Amino acid sequence: MKKSKNINSKPTVIKKGEHDPVELGGIGVHWKIYGTETDDRFSIVHHPIAPKTLAAPLHYHHREDEYSYIIKGRMGALLGDEVVVAETGSWVYKPAKQWHTFWNPDDTTCEIIEVISPAGFENFFKEIAEVWDGHDEDAAHLTDKYGLEMDFDSIPGLCERFGLNYP
Repeated sequence: MKKSKNINSKPTVIKKGEHDPVELGGIGVHWKIYGTETDDRFSIVHHPIAPKTLAAPLHYHHREDEYSYIIKGRMGALLGDEVVVAETGSWVYKPAKQWHTFWNPDDTTCEIIEVISPAGFENFFKEIAEVWDGHDEDAAHLTDKYGLEMDFDSIPGLCERFGLNYP
């Protein structure tokens, strides 16, 4: 059996705040498990989302699936043409090659754990955090690198439709 050189074979505890969390407007990014720790099979990110906040413009991943587990509050999502609202303890599957977005519909903080498979997209957040000044245009140069399409023009309509703010 082939043994990977990248996988951490020791049991690991990831402590709160261990991977230098960042704030991108109304969504936080707390890295938990990097792809380099899983032979790029998956990565895990913790996202606190501020009340009544759209987390991202409508977007489309060419490579990775995302699985969101709601650990606190509720999360709304537009998955293709379907609108869902998931409660604490629920999973939302956001498959690759489907336009989607997500948000916090409530007046209290929502927190989700995002499993990204395959790994790699977690690095998008690192790179955008380095240039973030609250303007989505900062992300535009990273979209090709990460196989991502973003519809920035969707933001005003999404905010109006769902009663949200966007940083």
